[in-house]
Amino acid sequence: QVQLVESGGGLVQPGGSLRLSCAASGTDFRINVMGWYRQAPGKARDLVAVITTGGSSTYGDSVKGRFTISRDNAKNTVYLQMNSLKPEDTAVYYCKANRILASDLWGKGTLVTVSS
Repeated sequence: QVQLVESGGGLVQPGGSLRLSCAASGTDFRINVMGWYRQAPGKARDLVAVITTGGSSTYGDSVKGRFTISRDNAKNTVYLQMNSLKPEDTAVYYCKANRILASDLWGKGTLVTVSS
């Protein structure tokens, strides 16, 4: 079973930057859209950004202009460059991969804390 492995979370000051990575542990040709969601304490899991194999991306309103999603299709890896981070960006960030004719994959999450 292919798994998603996230990395890159941590503590950063307001205004700082972080880069998250999410890699599939093996080859799965059914993977289609990949992306990031986040969940803050006591809140629902929300869309951050998603990207298709063709490179089309969609962003949540709160991160537009600050975050950039990209992917390497050959490696089934997706990245999230986060700039101008705010305290309200603090959350557990989850990677997700949609698969054609198969169940979605979720990573275990990586914590991002924005605090001075």
